[in-house]
Amino acid sequence: MTQSPQDPTDEPDDESSRIKRRERKPRSFWRELPILILVALVLSFLLQTFVARVYLIPSESMEPTLHGCTGCTGDRIVVEKIGYRFGDPKPGDIVVFRGPDSWNDEFVSQRSDNSVIRGAQEVGSLIGVVAPDENDLVKRVIATGGQTVECCDDQGRVLVDGQPLDEPYIQMDFPFTPGTMTCDTELKSGRCFDPVTVPEGNVWVMGDNRSNSRDSRYHVTDEFTGTVPLDNVIGKAVFIALPPSRTGILDSPDIQGR
Repeated sequence: MTQSPQDPTDEPDDESSRIKRRERKPRSFWRELPILILVALVLSFLLQTFVARVYLIPSESMEPTLHGCTGCTGDRIVVEKIGYRFGDPKPGDIVVFRGPDSWNDEFVSQRSDNSVIRGAQEVGSLIGVVAPDENDLVKRVIATGGQTVECCDDQGRVLVDGQPLDEPYIQMDFPFTPGTMTCDTELKSGRCFDPVTVPEGNVWVMGDNRSNSRDSRYHVTDEFTGTVPLDNVIGKAVFIALPPSRTGILDSPDIQGR
């Protein structure tokens, strides 16, 4: 049987089709790229809203545990949000919380008036490159609902229910010298504060850098006597993600020894 001669136009058509398919692929990728970016942003938003979020440490109130200061490279910490849905913060936990209204007197928004720059700042906030545009603070839980906290004993230590705390992370504090500068001397130590009983459903928080932290001690005259409602607690700081030289797990020591 004699085969029909091949149509000389078939091969050019096939080659033309292959070229067209190759030309369509790049265009298809660029069409899909905005969708991929949008999906990534939505997933990031959902994860950071309900599971965990990266926060930038902007101040030195938690030194030396967490590094942060104006003009320096602050730590980026991972804050998980699931654990406190099944249990309350414990003494020794490092928590991120939204400052009660009475804590907002010194808060100043760092967002730009330029809408484009502001949008970039919001995206940066999602990945921990830029601080959130909210009065979100990071401190350590010292006492919980029903406990009474005060300072100091004769060694300058914070007391909870009359028992001194074990706080090995403190390296910076106000001077306290028995016989010279205590809570009973004429020249009173800056460590001292009167007893406060923490309301149920609240926590008393303090920065590890006791001499440079505006925490519960500075808000005892507000409606919560300086404490923070549990509803304001965003999550627990569990990990330092950046910089690489600082990467590591954040401990929650048993400061009350119970």
